[in-house]
Amino acid sequence: MANRIPRVPVREQDPQVRAHNFEEVCYGYNKEEAMLEASRCLHCKNPRCVGACPVGIDIPGFIARVVEGDIAGAAAVIAKDSSLPAVCGRVCPQESQCEGSCVLGVKGESVAIGKLERFVADHNAAPAVVPEKKEGAKKVAVIGSGPAGLACASDLAKLGYDVTIFEALHKAGGVLEYGIPEFRLPKEKVLKKEVDEVRALGVKIETDVIVGRTVTIDSLMDDEGFEAVFVGTGAGLPRFMGIPGENLCGVFSANEFLTRNNLMKAFRDDYMTPIHAGKSACVVGGGNVAMDAARTALRLGADTTIVYRRTEVELPARKEEVHHAKEEGIQFQMLTNPVEILGDEKGWVRAIRCIRMELGEPDESGRRSPVPVPGSEFEIPTETVIMALGTSPNPLIVRTTAGLEATRRGGLVADENGQTTRPGIFAGGDAVTGAATVILAMGAGRKAAAAIDAYLKGKEQ
Repeated sequence: MANRIPRVPVREQDPQVRAHNFEEVCYGYNKEEAMLEASRCLHCKNPRCVGACPVGIDIPGFIARVVEGDIAGAAAVIAKDSSLPAVCGRVCPQESQCEGSCVLGVKGESVAIGKLERFVADHNAAPAVVPEKKEGAKKVAVIGSGPAGLACASDLAKLGYDVTIFEALHKAGGVLEYGIPEFRLPKEKVLKKEVDEVRALGVKIETDVIVGRTVTIDSLMDDEGFEAVFVGTGAGLPRFMGIPGENLCGVFSANEFLTRNNLMKAFRDDYMTPIHAGKSACVVGGGNVAMDAARTALRLGADTTIVYRRTEVELPARKEEVHHAKEEGIQFQMLTNPVEILGDEKGWVRAIRCIRMELGEPDESGRRSPVPVPGSEFEIPTETVIMALGTSPNPLIVRTTAGLEATRRGGLVADENGQTTRPGIFAGGDAVTGAATVILAMGAGRKAAAAIDAYLKGKEQ
């Protein structure tokens, strides 16, 4: 019977309306829709979806409770493994993880696991279970309040540790706060609520603390009594192409562009931190960050084009994000690579000079390498250029902490459990791997929490 029920569609804002506002695109399921969609689950004896989830959520378990209409019960199942269900239900690449492994997806459409997780998180009214605080609990510092840090801190608090998160910015959330637009992840309604639930576990969050400047890891451990440290500082250092004209006015990294819009509310008239998107914008790149930057620029009034050097087949962004971008009117220039940014007499961007590409042999990642087509240069008139080419970890922690080593790409050297080259200091998420996904960062944070617990218990013996 479950096989015969088609996947329940999710209601969304009309594309022509949402292209002019920052309200959430997807409305999510109501209870009736969620229960119907949950009834499609086959409850496999060996659920592949669980193995494909980086934090190991008991997916059939929470879905079974949704079928029964037991939202609090479903939330309790999820809470065992995830501290950010409303966030993950919105931004995780479910199509390549849990849903991508769903048996129903082999010959049809997989169960909408992500949308069901979001429904449970949004509609659960049961208070969080707060662990009892142990007297004389050991102190653990978590550097960074992004998904890796929040997941690590949550697990450690549940194990009874005295956890403090140190965040460099004035709001907690890391990339969830500064990197993901409001129309994909509402900050007050969703993110703040889940950060507050982490606080409710007893986790302290200190903002405006730049570890490596305000304090150091050594001072936290030597002077303030922290017995272990988790570094989850993400990857906030933007990359550029190194082409002429990148220093012109009107050229942004996607990091700066999104941070100013998300964290500094540049899109709101009642904030005195505006940003100039111009009448036209080109976004260079093809990942989720490129889609976020393009859709933000569009909402700020710019006719927006995404420039990508491969074909649509190779786009690394989620299919849902590409689909939404196209619906909203964003143009795509595929097999196109910038070679120069052109400016006017006042130093502002006026155009981007590009060259056509064709696909050659596969590169080391397995994707076919783009090769320039000689004599195919052309210009795209534009007022704004946004570089969305990926990010690297900030080197500040390594430079100010004795005993830590970094890889050639700037990530902290750490084993599969997050142990760095210095005992007592652990790391995970983008600070180790470079820019990846929210759920992979959370998975790394949880592994590190277990390793920190084992390390501290080992010191007692």
